[in-house]
Amino acid sequence: MTQPGEASRPHIPLQDRLRQLLDGPAALDKKALLGTLYAEVSRRETLAYAAGWNDALATVRRGPRRAPDA
Repeated sequence: MTQPGEASRPHIPLQDRLRQLLDGPAALDKKALLGTLYAEVSRRETLAYAAGWNDALATVRRGPRRAPDA
């Protein structure tokens, strides 16, 4: 399941998003920068984890594959 508004957010590769955060217009102190980076990586990790579960559930719903000669 995605977060509200997640589908409307354009997909930006993680490396590009981190570069945006590091080179952004507002200079962040180390603690704020680490907090922001942690939140971004955690959000993407959660989305990837949920996508994996969605794939697994879809596979289970399709049922077991049967051999052609069964």
